[in-house]
Amino acid sequence: MGWAKNYIARLQAGETVAFRPTGGSMTGKIESGQLCTVAPVDTATLRVGDIVLCRVDSNDYLHLVKAINAGEFQIGNNRGFINGWIAASEIFGKCVRIEP
Repeated sequence: MGWAKNYIARLQAGETVAFRPTGGSMTGKIESGQLCTVAPVDTATLRVGDIVLCRVDSNDYLHLVKAINAGEFQIGNNRGFINGWIAASEIFGKCVRIEP
């Protein structure tokens, strides 16, 4: 399991979580160390451009929804990299607030 295992478990239990992810893949949307609040989400409400906590190929990401097609979601970072396509069941929450 990845870095977000405990956050994912809490989201699946209906809780909202907050954490400070590190790294530069989301620079411009989320800077390394900013406080991100992630809430459980109905994936039917997701739109391109939303930031989601998800799992792609056994890796956990707080990344962007880049495209949606027939109930599947393309996930990528804010630097042009595409992680891949996932089912709605691999999306655990939506980022609803970003703070310093």
